[in-house]
Amino acid sequence: MSKEILKLQPEHLWGNFYSLTQIPRPSKKEGKIIEFMKQFGENLGLETQVDKVGNVLIRKVATAGMEGRQTIILQAHLDMVPQKNSTIDHNFETDPIDAYIDGAWVTANNTTLGADNGMGVAAAMSILQSTDLVHGAIEALFTIDEETGMTGAFNLEPDFLKGDILLNLDSEDEGELYIGCAGGMDTTSTASFNYDEVPANFTAYKVSITGLKGGHSGLDIILKRGNAIKILNRLLINANEHLGLLIFDFEGGNIRNAIPREAFATVLIPESEEATFKQYADEIAEIYINKIATDDPALKITLEKTENPGKAMDVKSLDNFLNAVHQCPSGVIKMIDDMPDVPETSTNLSIVTAKEGQIEIATLQRSSSDKGKLDSSNQIKSISERYGFTVVQSGDYPGWDPNLKSPILKSMKEAYNTQFGKIPEVKVIHAGLECGILGSIYKNLDMISFGPTIRFPHSPDEKVNIPSVNKFWDYLTETLKNAPLK
Repeated sequence: MSKEILKLQPEHLWGNFYSLTQIPRPSKKEGKIIEFMKQFGENLGLETQVDKVGNVLIRKVATAGMEGRQTIILQAHLDMVPQKNSTIDHNFETDPIDAYIDGAWVTANNTTLGADNGMGVAAAMSILQSTDLVHGAIEALFTIDEETGMTGAFNLEPDFLKGDILLNLDSEDEGELYIGCAGGMDTTSTASFNYDEVPANFTAYKVSITGLKGGHSGLDIILKRGNAIKILNRLLINANEHLGLLIFDFEGGNIRNAIPREAFATVLIPESEEATFKQYADEIAEIYINKIATDDPALKITLEKTENPGKAMDVKSLDNFLNAVHQCPSGVIKMIDDMPDVPETSTNLSIVTAKEGQIEIATLQRSSSDKGKLDSSNQIKSISERYGFTVVQSGDYPGWDPNLKSPILKSMKEAYNTQFGKIPEVKVIHAGLECGILGSIYKNLDMISFGPTIRFPHSPDEKVNIPSVNKFWDYLTETLKNAPLK
């Protein structure tokens, strides 16, 4: 970790972020960070609570003269997406993040950085620490497991919060205010298979799809990025049809809300068809390299001979598996009618595994329309059931309906214009913010989501823009100073 990060401005915010990088906090493994935040609040002498699932709430009273202002909830999530390149040995449950400065950005060494949502957590911590800022009463809510199910938000008790306004610090473009978001749903298809003995004169290959950028399955789904699972499946289904390919195992993607960057399979090819198989791989690589060259130029397909396992997936299961993956949609399904640059509905083919007699296909649907979300999930359900899979739809969470008449929106637009000489953009985000769930529990809340500029979250290319963090901090403190009266 570059100690130079500690010298960045504002120092207290970057110092808190540095502390967060030192504490392992992958989703569903937040025990260490929960205890850290509990001690943080208690050491400041502030009222600190941890609820039954691990959400942490820290309260701070209003500064002198601000007692008549509405209570503001600063909300951020504690967990981070654990993504790394296969070239690095990193254990997200035990190892700190190796972050460093790269020009105008802070990034990490071949892993996710955790700026999503570490920057929001660090900012709220800095507000709680402050002795010279002007603000009304503050409730800092730090939720758990936002990235893999929003468990913290879903299990929040309806009397846990007292505030009137919620500032979600989990958006990723400075100068933009988000007033709505997509809901989501998980669709998981499973099947079992048998192994057959491999005929004589077959050669085994490890097929690898690497070099793709991946990214956030909501924010980046509109980009022309390759899906490693789709690319590998395209090669295998072609080789199966023409060469009689067999599969021993398949593994692609590892996080449901990330576009899969890598995929691997152990396959078996008749010895007489090895040259043709290599030709197919070159042809598929050329097709996709041309298709995604602008946004994802480093695709690599490699074939490496490996030990013959002596067994392979039975032929019927193989056909069903390849066809189910091939026909499963992935990408933008529909754009918002009144906002043609913003996806309304999308689906991400996230994780596919076939090993030890079990197949699993995991997808994530997002939509600002409940109907669009369900229709997309049901389409995948229908395809999967056609090929003998059992399908489970789960994790359904609501979107967040925009309120253009929001008082805090009016106040924040005016504050940004005063500070920076322009009106911030007001947007709806194609991603699952906790605002949708929190708004369904606390229907009185006036909510806005904003943050510094973060690029490529949920991937090892994740980075946060240094100048934007300073602007984000100045804007946040100005917003608190101008909180509406009760």
